[in-house]
Amino acid sequence: MNHNMAKEWLLSASADLETINEIINNENLTHVMAFHSQQCVEKSLKAVLEFYELPTPKTHSILKLSKLASKYYDVNNNEMSDELDKLYIDTRYPGDFGLLPDGKPSIKRAKIFYNFAKIIFEEITIIVTQR
Repeated sequence: MNHNMAKEWLLSASADLETINEIINNENLTHVMAFHSQQCVEKSLKAVLEFYELPTPKTHSILKLSKLASKYYDVNNNEMSDELDKLYIDTRYPGDFGLLPDGKPSIKRAKIFYNFAKIIFEEITIIVTQR
């Protein structure tokens, strides 16, 4: 088991959560909150892959990473994973700040993304630090 790389991924995911905490009530930055939520989930899943010494592909797809990690961690919310999965590509380009099919996320929706990411991060942190 590769504890060091897994912990590095979680350290980076933690920074994404910390970033969200700094801007969580700023309605102008909901797209940034959504992006960092996606990043947190992605990095947390990569921590699982590293921990169990599975191949960790250079992908940003939460759906692909979820499938690879599913033997050891089940995200258990394909709808939310699918929605966040679409964010990474879209947020990379300034003209696409709408992010979601319905446009820029509301603060309520951005907080839902954040809570989803935080739960995944916390559950995976338990896996990586208690084994």
